[in-house]
Amino acid sequence: MIHRLTFRLFTILFVMSVFPRILLSGETPRPNFILIYCDNLGYGDIEPFGSTVHRTPRLNEMAAEGRRFTDFNVTAGVCTPSRASILTGCYSQRVGMHHNSRDGIVLRPVSPYGLNPDEETVAEVLKQSGYTTGCIGKWHLGDQPKFLPTRQGFDYFYGIPYSDDMTEAVGKRIGDRFNGNQWPPLPLMINDEVVDAPVDRDMLTVDYTEKTISFIEEHQDEPFFLYLPQAMPGSTSTPFASPRFKGKSKNGPWGDSVEELDWSTGEILDKLKELNLDERTLVIFTSDNGAPLATDVESPSRGSNKPFHGRGYTTAEGAFRVPTIMWWPGKIAADSRCDTLTSTLDVLPTFAAMAGIDYEPTQKIDGKEISSIILSDQHVEDRESPHSAYYYYSAEQLQAVRSGPWKLFLPLQNPGRHPHFKKNEGSEPLLFNVKEDIGSTENVAASHPEIVAKLTQLAEEARADLGDTGTRGTGQRTIGQVVNPKPQIKQ
Repeated sequence: MIHRLTFRLFTILFVMSVFPRILLSGETPRPNFILIYCDNLGYGDIEPFGSTVHRTPRLNEMAAEGRRFTDFNVTAGVCTPSRASILTGCYSQRVGMHHNSRDGIVLRPVSPYGLNPDEETVAEVLKQSGYTTGCIGKWHLGDQPKFLPTRQGFDYFYGIPYSDDMTEAVGKRIGDRFNGNQWPPLPLMINDEVVDAPVDRDMLTVDYTEKTISFIEEHQDEPFFLYLPQAMPGSTSTPFASPRFKGKSKNGPWGDSVEELDWSTGEILDKLKELNLDERTLVIFTSDNGAPLATDVESPSRGSNKPFHGRGYTTAEGAFRVPTIMWWPGKIAADSRCDTLTSTLDVLPTFAAMAGIDYEPTQKIDGKEISSIILSDQHVEDRESPHSAYYYYSAEQLQAVRSGPWKLFLPLQNPGRHPHFKKNEGSEPLLFNVKEDIGSTENVAASHPEIVAKLTQLAEEARADLGDTGTRGTGQRTIGQVVNPKPQIKQ
């Protein structure tokens, strides 16, 4: 009798010890997440979204096996604030990353500012739940030690701390402006250490791809989150590409870099399939903002935002609406499309939900949980957006607000960089139906005064919460800051 009781007790203890491991390695393991965030890639720069000058066969395959999001939006037309939003789920105005007196609208090398470590990132949320987290690519949320990825929830960082056009030579050319004389050779970093400077920009896409493949192989047996902010096409007038792609496209350096990004994405998807990770990995391919465009906006030599209006770096549809494909075989319906307004703001709460995390933000965020939209088994066309209002800021200035299909450009006394108003213009509201009038060509404000009034009220709510030029909102938090910043140089 004693032996039987002892055996039963041993059996119970054994089951209790292995049951958690069974759950983690059973039929429904927690998903992996890979977030590919291109730099300045325009809506019309890849074939799944209409490009006729760039060859993107791997992205065509990704779209055929996944879902195209035709109304996926960023929160800013420039790098730093856009990147702050995708990691924190907040408008950059909320976390203080939209503008500062030293750097202007994006962070520059050796800045004393960066994403406040008190802010909670998607990497921190997932890491606290047992995920391995990595950032490979362009950071641009602060180059001082306390702001680097390893202090913001990432176990591993490999890449450059800011834009590839912020080189030592550019710094010397601009001199005292933005303290350019302090800018070091463009550094390549592993975690907190500079390992090469200046980095070979031609090889960045290849290098990031190889490091991504290695990261996937190393962590294939555990849940992981990989943030891959690609450096290309980037902000230079002549983007970089490796010898395999340089001079091979029909659209000069811009096309070369886009076609190499296509190759890179294909390599990543192939590795996931090879390791049988494809059916438990969500991959998102998107961009931080629209393309800057050439002086002749019809030329594709610096990207295309067609069929939408306007350049990157503004609040135009062409700056905020970015090409987005989501891929998760067996979970996301193949060759499907989502036309619902969604946003980079939604990444954090959605990843948390998909990972099974009972997520309660430590501070207010603006993102919405959209897993039901992502995983719908059919086209998502007429579903109401989770965002009842969406705001378009240029640095501190609130320029437009959207609700449903309606986008109102607000009357402004002194418009800053603006897609529709020139200096000393802007006294009248502009209202576009951006679903039907995708080129923003017809101002219908006069015939829809009730919609103008509704969106104007939404704008007042944004000003109270997120601020506006000369006015601080009650919901705005403080940017991170250090004293005596130092350049990132190789020791």
